[in-house]
Amino acid sequence: MKDPFRLDGQVAIITGSSRGIGMETAKLFARLGAKVVVSSRKADACEAVASAIKAEGGEAAVIPCNVSRKPEVEALIKGTLERFGKIDSLVCNAAANPAFGPLQELSDEAFDKIMATNVKANLWLCNMTIPGMAERGGGNVVIISSIAGLRASPMIAAYGMSKAADFALARNLAVEWAGRNIRVNCVAPGLIKTDFARALWEDEERLAERNAVTPLRRIGEPHEIATVAAFLASPGASFITGQIIVADGGVTIA
Repeated sequence: MKDPFRLDGQVAIITGSSRGIGMETAKLFARLGAKVVVSSRKADACEAVASAIKAEGGEAAVIPCNVSRKPEVEALIKGTLERFGKIDSLVCNAAANPAFGPLQELSDEAFDKIMATNVKANLWLCNMTIPGMAERGGGNVVIISSIAGLRASPMIAAYGMSKAADFALARNLAVEWAGRNIRVNCVAPGLIKTDFARALWEDEERLAERNAVTPLRRIGEPHEIATVAAFLASPGASFITGQIIVADGGVTIA
């Protein structure tokens, strides 16, 4: 039997893949046999990831993209198709959170940036990618969301709202495209040791408090989310769609 967890022959776009969860996801997809498009705002950071993938014998291309700008998203899709001829997997990982505090203090500008980057851009990416997948017989989308979409927070409420919207986006796209063999799922990480969440885990007191209420007694590592994304993109997850896979060390069950 063919290994159901390999990604051989797939072409995958991973947004926000110059560091953290996205970088580990790009590297893992390549190790599992996929041709990977590394994408984030800064080309030099993407090139470093692509070089690391190639050094391990993988295949990677770099197409910089600020996902909040529609023409750049269009260029990302077009460039991938020109380079590889198809797209099998899309991992929507790029996200922003410029606001930290109660909703009463949230500016319109911060709200618009959060929703544009975390929700609207994912819709753009899916709408530009899924039809082509369907024409070729199928494909899959993985949206990296957050447990912030499942829990209230006095400090990152707007971010949580955007991540809850991603859950709804995945479910609706899953229903709309299931008949064309398209699967759409979300991963909801807890606190992960990334630059994005550095303010939360560099504070030793705050980190100790978080570990104390986490059943596994630690925060996660980026590679632990990459493995979930890779599973959802693999044939091994062929009967899973419209789901939220929580990877949080048990925080939301404690």
